Amino acid sequence: MMMGRTRIGLAMLSVTALIAGSGAWGRRGGTAPECGTLALRQCLLAGANRGNCLASVIQSLPDSCRKAMSERAAARAGGLPVGWREEAYGSDPRQKLDWARPANTIGKAPLLLFVHGGGWSIGDKRICAGQKGVHYLGQGWAFASTNYRLVPQARVEEQAADVAAAIAFLRRQPGIDPDRIVVMGHSAGAHLAALVATDPAYLKAAGVPMSAVRGVVLLDGAGYDVGEQMAEARNAVQSMYTQAFGTDPKRQAALSPARHAAAPNAAEWLILPVSSRRDSTAQSEKLAQLLRKGGSRAAVLAQAGKTHASLNRELGTDGDPSTAAVDAFLARLK
Repeated sequence: MMMGRTRIGLAMLSVTALIAGSGAWGRRGGTAPECGTLALRQCLLAGANRGNCLASVIQSLPDSCRKAMSERAAARAGGLPVGWREEAYGSDPRQKLDWARPANTIGKAPLLLFVHGGGWSIGDKRICAGQKGVHYLGQGWAFASTNYRLVPQARVEEQAADVAAAIAFLRRQPGIDPDRIVVMGHSAGAHLAALVATDPAYLKAAGVPMSAVRGVVLLDGAGYDVGEQMAEARNAVQSMYTQAFGTDPKRQAALSPARHAAAPNAAEWLILPVSSRRDSTAQSEKLAQLLRKGGSRAAVLAQAGKTHASLNRELGTDGDPSTAAVDAFLARLK
């Protein structure tokens, strides 16, 4: 039975968007050798049903295939523009970030850090980051997009530690205001951004005060209460969640931002679920309610007319209503 878009979970949608949005594999040079499975080849010929087909087989693909997907999509994103830097914040090859300061800025600029999605197991800092950087550099923000180590080679705990380490690295860079930082994440990246901004252990270990993170922008996440999401009967990506979070309820709770929403947290939150996704909307509303109880200000603005992929892809483009909502939020924090 084919799954409707609203039944495809956040991680699967990230993977599907990564493949479909990066140029339809098979049209340019064929699929990567690591992905030469019969099931995937059939999906690539499925036309309008390609997304649903990919959602049904992606979990069975080898890790080498998912890694190749990330690398191919990142290569399509191209190199860095003039004035941008790629720098390492750790010794692992995945512990790198791209960043730039706005031109002609006097003094220290506030920083917007983007954390990519991909179901905790794939993804890259260059995917869907370029237009965001151009837009927010033009508004006077320094902008960075970070990679992090991926499941299964790393655990989600280490991914959150990587995000905190990237923040610590950027705070030390010249021209960056170390105490005016906003973290933005999409899909699995939204989960990681929320976890770092609620559980103080990660920033503390990196030597970063929680107060340095002024705000958080979450783009269509659905894993803010991991155990609850994994118990969802219609969760189409159960095995991907299990790979990332395991089966121990205590660990799932420890990795759930909603379970850390008592103070201290980042003070300002903007949460943008896709309105047609029941799980994302419900999880966003729950997290916001708990954050408010903890003393933070949290707004949930469900985005109509968007998909999981288009919300991320179109952010930073002219005339985009989601971009306008984020711009207004950031203007208060600049």
